[in-house]
Amino acid sequence: MDVTQRNNVRVLGEGTTTVLFSHGFGCDQNMWRFLAPGHAKRYRVVLFDLVGSGASDLSAYDPVKYASLAGYASDVVDIIDQFATGPVIFVGHSVSAMIGVLADLAKPGRIAAHIMIGPSPCYINEGSYVGGFTRADIDSLLDTLESNYLGWASTMAPAIMGAPGEPELADELTNSFCRTDPKIAKQFARVTFLSDNRAELRQLTTPSLILQCSDDLIAPRSVGEYIHGVLPNSQLRIIDNVGHCPHLSAPSACIDAMDDFLAAQEP
Repeated sequence: MDVTQRNNVRVLGEGTTTVLFSHGFGCDQNMWRFLAPGHAKRYRVVLFDLVGSGASDLSAYDPVKYASLAGYASDVVDIIDQFATGPVIFVGHSVSAMIGVLADLAKPGRIAAHIMIGPSPCYINEGSYVGGFTRADIDSLLDTLESNYLGWASTMAPAIMGAPGEPELADELTNSFCRTDPKIAKQFARVTFLSDNRAELRQLTTPSLILQCSDDLIAPRSVGEYIHGVLPNSQLRIIDNVGHCPHLSAPSACIDAMDDFLAAQEP
């Protein structure tokens, strides 16, 4: 198995600590372009594409393996084993934050800290838990995606990106969605939006930073507060930003929060 080709892995910089960046649904490693170069001056930075996304090896996509987030977490463990040196800081956007949690639990002690950007362990409201969507909302979203993926992408991307003052970012996300193989995207969307990783989240003791946007359609503030309440060793930082992708629309705020957190993790 060629992990480099499978996940289109790129390594930047040198350092005794590795920062691993993992993108969200419909995206690729290019989404980290405002964060990765600065961190590569101090750390070993590893960038990659989830299988089925970006320039990953599409022939490696196995619908059985990737029928749950555990399949992606297994790939993350492979990438860490092959490319990471020293302590690993896992930076996960959106669904990748939970992929990072699963990878941590699969290989305890290998990930030294998590930075979760717009994370959500469960998108569907249940009892007192407010994930932001009803089951009917999610079913409708998935039905629309199934019947008209390109139309769904062009409608949802601007809403997900937010950043009303930077329409080029919404266009970029739309194009990223549209470059993804529709069949793979449909399965990944179903796996993502129907996932419930609250039980796994409760097992995590690794230091974690939760970066939550003040106005996020996909991961509302209630979700960030829930994660902070569940994780015993976590910090919650609210970024003044509309949208689900602050690493693109508010990169300076993300970098400041990450730097503060990483400085506190230094031995």
